[in-house]
Amino acid sequence: MTDVFINNYLIKAVNFSLEKEQTKGKDLNVIVIDFKVHHDDYHDVTTLLYINDFEVKVPSEDLFFRAEIQNYFTSFTNLYKEGAVGDYHLELIEKKEE
Repeated sequence: MTDVFINNYLIKAVNFSLEKEQTKGKDLNVIVIDFKVHHDDYHDVTTLLYINDFEVKVPSEDLFFRAEIQNYFTSFTNLYKEGAVGDYHLELIEKKEE
């Protein structure tokens, strides 16, 4: 597992990849993570992702950047049900400096 901090919220990524995307001559970081969300954490994770303005830290990669959501999806698990666990896929792209 890879520890990914999004606005200081710890996510334990079961899959992690770091990619580069070139935009207007600049290489931007893109991280792709898959992680599990338990019923007890559902509200916190949903609220976090709704913000869509993130400071991303990946200590094992010595990585820090500001990001926004490029893509994400979840399983159809009903996370309001006690004991439920959902699969999340999240792609974050580094914000371009203005």
